[in-house]
Amino acid sequence: MTSPFPDSHTAFEGHRILASGSLADVALAVKQALDARRNDAVLVFHDVTGKQVDLDLSGDDAQIVARHTPTDIATPAIDDAQTTNAQPDDAPRGRGRPKLGVVPREVTLLPRHWDWLSAQPGGASVALRKLVEQARRDNEAQDARRQRQEAAYRFMSSLAGDLPGFEDATRALYADERDAYARHVAQWPEDVRHYALNLAWPPGTD
Repeated sequence: MTSPFPDSHTAFEGHRILASGSLADVALAVKQALDARRNDAVLVFHDVTGKQVDLDLSGDDAQIVARHTPTDIATPAIDDAQTTNAQPDDAPRGRGRPKLGVVPREVTLLPRHWDWLSAQPGGASVALRKLVEQARRDNEAQDARRQRQEAAYRFMSSLAGDLPGFEDATRALYADERDAYARHVAQWPEDVRHYALNLAWPPGTD
């Protein structure tokens, strides 16, 4: 079953779920299964994106856990301009706008685009931020649907490509036809069916 937690993964042994949880816990379970010399292939998937994950199971359990435990989120790379203008957090702040965590990047536009942006209240940067935020709001539902469709298709292609009804299920997935999708995957092995359904339409999806 899929999970909203970013580090949640699921390992399949054949068409049966072997383990679910953090990547470190799943890696240990996979190591134990392989040490038992089981015959079915083991595949690991990210529970949010549906992407297949490769594991490095060398070393002892402690090394495996350390290798598959997420580290702190890395600080985004900054360019020279950002470094030049940066100030220590404990530096006294003058009057004006608070720091917004703005990251400068190069944007290439036609002259008429720059002319229009420069004429907007607050200038080009403020206008661009407003346009991006409005586009995010306008496309939020469409983007969420595309992401869950891509996640489900990644998983299906890896583990269910040879199962009956795969092509029909794929068509129903991208047509956003939930009932039809459920019918086409109904004959799949239980764990595969539930996982595919939860990726395509996570709990709480209308």
